[in-house]
Amino acid sequence: MTTLSKDFKADFESWTNSDPKLQAILNDGREELRAKYAAIIEADPESKAVAFYNSDATQATARKWIRQFTDDGDSIIGKVRVFDPQVRLSDTGSGVLFYCVDERQASTKNRKTEKVVKTPDKPESLIQYRLRLDRSAEGVWKTTSLTTVPGACN
Repeated sequence: MTTLSKDFKADFESWTNSDPKLQAILNDGREELRAKYAAIIEADPESKAVAFYNSDATQATARKWIRQFTDDGDSIIGKVRVFDPQVRLSDTGSGVLFYCVDERQASTKNRKTEKVVKTPDKPESLIQYRLRLDRSAEGVWKTTSLTTVPGACN
């Protein structure tokens, strides 16, 4: 499990499923997001954990998102709430995972100046993540497609 700093917390609410395969998708989807948060905190866009949970198709996008923080010298602090996970298997055997992230209690903090910028308390700060995950030869459900929809959660 990816470790986050004491200054940042990601609360995953109701991330359980009685079906072991669906639970594995939930677990790996959770770790994919935690790996990206950890990479921002550690200023490591080339994080091995990000590569572990993302396919080649989604790694470039994940690293670009991380660099939006690290290139500006920013880290993240505070708390996000990750909730309303919806998981299923598609007809092709891929995992489909939708979940919501409430970023309104999180902030960016500049590493040099220590200036803190709070996330706006707006509906756009509630973001729905839509993932497709495919099981790798190693048995990991890697994210192969990811779309975010700001304001799609309430």
